[in-house]
Amino acid sequence: METFDLSRRLAAEALGTGILVATVVGSGIMAETLTRDVALALLCNTLPTGAILVVLITVLGPISGAHFNPAVTLVFTGRRELPVNEAALYIVAQIAGGIAGTIAAHLMFGLPLLDLSTKVRTGGPQWFAEAVAAFGLVATILAGIRFQRAAVPWLVGLYITAAYWFTASTSFANPAVAIARSLTNTFSGIRPIDLPGFILAELCGAIAGMLLMNWLLRHAKARGPVSVAETRS
Repeated sequence: METFDLSRRLAAEALGTGILVATVVGSGIMAETLTRDVALALLCNTLPTGAILVVLITVLGPISGAHFNPAVTLVFTGRRELPVNEAALYIVAQIAGGIAGTIAAHLMFGLPLLDLSTKVRTGGPQWFAEAVAAFGLVATILAGIRFQRAAVPWLVGLYITAAYWFTASTSFANPAVAIARSLTNTFSGIRPIDLPGFILAELCGAIAGMLLMNWLLRHAKARGPVSVAETRS
């Protein structure tokens, strides 16, 4: 596998996060434009997000690992697969890329470059939902890498597509995306004041997912010779 230098990896992280956010925000704006049915609008928001994740992870994964998510980056740092100094730069690139994605979506639909959201997303059920969403995302990534590495883009895309619907928070599961979505007062927005609860829940869920999967995926001990007692049972 090719190894890319840090500048290219950071560019890939910013680009991927930017396109992801542009898809989330842009499809939300398009959905609001086309229908007043909230369920249909959510479906219109869900399908492009899952689809673009498959594309982005497939094409940018070989460059940077396709984290596009500070929680995922912190997990790989916790597993000692990414140095702390590089992880910090990854996170900066992801946040910057996400904000650029919001701006790009607004430009495409003729909206102000940035517009703070007024959409309320707070409370215990929402926070727990975000923890569950991030937990499941990390579990999907780590198990996918272990057993079906080539399928990871599809696994992540399908997981997020499902999590949009089974979580009360519609599965942000990503601090950089949450920050970017606080800057759009459209369908996919979140009030800036609600960000701390979401981000903390996402980080807690991601860490819990990492801890569980580290144990669950640990190599099993090789089985020794069958004993005489076992052959007689």
